[in-house]
Amino acid sequence: MCDTCGCNVTPGNEHLVRGRGKHAFTAEGKVAVEVLESLLSENDKQAVHNRAHLDKYGVLAVNLMSSPGAGKTTLLERTIDLLRDEYRIAVIEGDLETETDALRLRARGVAAIQITTGSACHLDAHMVHDALHKLRLAELDLLFIENVGNLVCPASFDLGHHLNVTLLSVTEGDDKPAKYPVMFRAADVMLLTKADLLPVIEEFDVGRATANLRNLASTIPVYSLSSKTEQGMQTWINWLHQQMAMQRKRLVGGETMRPRVQSDGKRLHGKEGAAPSAEA
Repeated sequence: MCDTCGCNVTPGNEHLVRGRGKHAFTAEGKVAVEVLESLLSENDKQAVHNRAHLDKYGVLAVNLMSSPGAGKTTLLERTIDLLRDEYRIAVIEGDLETETDALRLRARGVAAIQITTGSACHLDAHMVHDALHKLRLAELDLLFIENVGNLVCPASFDLGHHLNVTLLSVTEGDDKPAKYPVMFRAADVMLLTKADLLPVIEEFDVGRATANLRNLASTIPVYSLSSKTEQGMQTWINWLHQQMAMQRKRLVGGETMRPRVQSDGKRLHGKEGAAPSAEA
């Protein structure tokens, strides 16, 4: 299990394995495997419940994932500014500590629920469930979930959301999709952020970054944008409009959409010291 980063047990699911919790007692010699499988199973059950709750109120939930500092919060600030007259928006904000980002988003006039995960390097469905009950879902159209900055673990957990957005800052290097395939396979769109810096960062090649993504057999759209200058922002906004329309059409037909949770990410969490698989 992923004991070094602490993500096997989170503030959201620890009640299941502490004290007299549902999965606190396991067969001798199989503790690690059984606890992990039980927690993943419980997470998936909670995610189904969360998504049904969101669908009931017609809310589209979009999960933003990236390494720390890729620009998730700044992207949300600009997105809120551009969409505030069309959609009712809220944010669930995930960080190890502090409410810094949630305060920035509340200053934009939206509800922002902070989740502090402690040592856990990702959000899980239990934490998101608690946050959902602090929101008035009947008064929302669009919910953004800003996951903890991490290019590995967030891709392996269904939160009850519908779509994954993976940000890659041009300051990080165009090889990230090749180095972190789990995260980029999970994406429904890849955003190349801080694109205003491309003229001065000669090492980053948009074509190479896209090719590295395509080498994962991914056909998702790739958009370059800058939240600072709003360069390329309209393409991202148009994509959100399309996703909102598709969500409403699904709900009329009694359907839902599940995110691209990655099974090799789960295997990474399942064996101590295991390396990510080359296959999804």
